Order: sequence, then C-alpha cells, then structure tokens
Amino acid sequence: MGQTNRRASAWPSLAVLLAVLLSAMQPAIAADSLASEREQLAALTRQLDLNDRLAEHAANTAPQERARYHFDYARLRADLNRVRVGLQDYLLPQRAQPRDPVPLVGDYVRRDRSDDEEPSP
Repeated sequence: MGQTNRRASAWPSLAVLLAVLLSAMQPAIAADSLASEREQLAALTRQLDLNDRLAEHAANTAPQERARYHFDYARLRADLNRVRVGLQDYLLPQRAQPRDPVPLVGDYVRRDRSDDEEPSP
C-alpha cells in the first residue's frame, strides 16, 4: 500500500513539471511557427510575381480580335497586385514616420531677470 501512495503523490509533481516544461517550450514553438509562416508568405509573394509575369505574357500574346467573352487580364493583374501589396504590408510593416524635429534653442545660459529689469518707480 505504501508503494501505491508514493506513486499517487508523484503524479501532481510530474504534472506540474510537465506543465512548466511545455510552457517553457511555447515561445520557441511560437517563434518557429512565426518564422515558418513568414517563409510561406514570402514564397506566396514570389508565386504571385510569377503569376503576374505569366498574366502579362498571356495578355500580350492573346488574340487581338475580341470574342463575345474574353479574359480580363488587366483585372487579374490588379487583383494579383492587391494581394501582393497586402502580403508585403504584413511582412514588412511600415514603421512610424519620424516627427518633425523641434528646433533646439542652443543657448543654455540663464540670466537672472532682476539684473535686466529697472527698479520700479
């Protein structure tokens, strides 16, 4: 019966240890996950660039006579660009623009005003 009691009391300590270890691993897993996501989104951006070049080539080689229905390459390229800009905004967020600098006074000598003032009449 003593063996069973010791094993039962070890479970809460083991659970706490496991929880601490998993929580310590969480930032590393999150960092790896974020890096993986960024790599995938960068690859997607490159694929969008390739699709844009293919669409441009297809538009230039498409028959000039217009049928009743035709593919709108300009709209496709605009949508590809819109998605690309969205991905780039996520991957390379704009930093806050610097504020206009306030001019420095440059004169750090402080004069006592009582020396400059005339005595009151």
